[in-house]
Amino acid sequence: MNYLVTARKWRPQRFDEVVGQEHITTTLKNAIINNRVAHAYLFAGPRGVGKTTTARILAKVLNCLNPQNGEPCNECEMCKAFLNSQTLDIIEIDGASNRRIEEIRTLRESVKYAPTKGKYKVYIIDEVHMLTTESFNALLKTLEEPPEHTLFIFATTDVHKVPLTIISRCQRFDFRRIELNVIKKQLKDIATKEGIDIDDTALTIIAKKADGALRDAQSLFDQAISFSGTKVDAAIVTKMFNLIDEDIYFEISDAILSKDFKLAFDISQKIYDNGWNYVDFLTGLNEHFRNILTVVIRKDVKLVESAEVYKEKYLSYADKFSESDLLRILSFLNKTQFELRMSSNPKLKIEVALCHLIGLEKSSTISELISKIDSDNLNSLKEKDVIYSSSNQITRKEISNVRPAFKNEIKIPEVKEFIPPIAKDTDDFKNIITKWQEFVEQVKSEKLFFGSVLLNSNPVDFMNNKLRIDVEKPEDWDMICDNKDYLEKKTKEIFGKKIEFEIAHKDKLNNGDTSLNGNLNKDNNPLVNEIIGKLGAKEIKK
Repeated sequence: MNYLVTARKWRPQRFDEVVGQEHITTTLKNAIINNRVAHAYLFAGPRGVGKTTTARILAKVLNCLNPQNGEPCNECEMCKAFLNSQTLDIIEIDGASNRRIEEIRTLRESVKYAPTKGKYKVYIIDEVHMLTTESFNALLKTLEEPPEHTLFIFATTDVHKVPLTIISRCQRFDFRRIELNVIKKQLKDIATKEGIDIDDTALTIIAKKADGALRDAQSLFDQAISFSGTKVDAAIVTKMFNLIDEDIYFEISDAILSKDFKLAFDISQKIYDNGWNYVDFLTGLNEHFRNILTVVIRKDVKLVESAEVYKEKYLSYADKFSESDLLRILSFLNKTQFELRMSSNPKLKIEVALCHLIGLEKSSTISELISKIDSDNLNSLKEKDVIYSSSNQITRKEISNVRPAFKNEIKIPEVKEFIPPIAKDTDDFKNIITKWQEFVEQVKSEKLFFGSVLLNSNPVDFMNNKLRIDVEKPEDWDMICDNKDYLEKKTKEIFGKKIEFEIAHKDKLNNGDTSLNGNLNKDNNPLVNEIIGKLGAKEIKK
């Protein structure tokens, strides 16, 4: 049989042909050039990333009769003998089928003999982690002090199963997963040399399915060619591997923007009809919204692993989603993915989850709400607005229940510049004046409304642990009284002692009832209670 699969036909024969592992190939080339070759190497990493290939190139260049800048010539007698599998000086051993102590004893005896033609006798042991504990122990002494002409190269996909006593006797190199763009470029080069016409989207699908393993990508590439011939496109690859069409994910994100609930049932039925896995679908949807989040934050597609045609679509979402909305969506999808594994009816679960996803309201920060209140634009809030404060939320429906009375009542006090009074001849009062601005800023960071009230109030004097202050409005003094416990705690934290507040000009006091009535009573309405608790606001009687 003359046909060779792509992974074998295009296996690299030089270090510079190994892709994605430059940190390893450069080190090995320099070691050869500087004559600093170790007696044992351990190559660790995921499948299909070049461990065995690199081991073979290293073994070949060490026995090459005419090495060139750390690379084998591939023309001399030794290189050709290796390429034709006719050399006795490079021995490849499968660790899985030669794992017993008897095989290792045989290997230990054979290392004593000199190489037949080359400079080194090289032992390449693949999947070395499969050796038994006894086999590793039998190899320890030989591995620590082998003959000068002997070199060991171990390869493993599970380095954690290799004893530390073995690892410590080797130079360890960790191979990386190969990047998607590197795999695409390698497959494109192979396709060009083979006369295969394949589009970028098809290459992206193959590279993503390979999950960082070039050998897997080459096997999938062969399979696609066998199915479609010399012309391969995305539709053929998707159909052959029964992959989920990526356009579905864009339909869902568009449905969220347009609130098209009907699409949830159409997509669920399409997944069911095509026999797609629901868990894989949610995994892809998670990645889709992660890509949108990347675009929204970075305003580019450098971190998006997708075909060029889809990158353009992702850029169109840059101004359509907010970061907080996308984080809520991703959190919801992660929770749904976990629940789906426990569901007895995954189709129903997906339909309900997609409906929830499409129905998620857009969010607005508390700062935006305050801005709307301050500008008297509360009526402009839309049905989809949701106000978030910490872990709690206030919906627009709750706002609408109290809007008639609430609209013109709560105002952010006008911020004026703080002008400190002339200091009295007391050290305590001087200390208060010095730290007053810091005190106000900390209160403001915790309770915005209350902090603004204190900013417009000025200390007058301090006597008998009582601070007399001048307030701008009678309502400001009421708010100070309502926050008595909070002020005692905060003054002790800033000034080092609990301080009681008094009003400097009693004629400013309003002896009337300062509580709000009707729908704005804080005991009856959750919105008012939320604003008073979180922002330090005060109920005001109109």
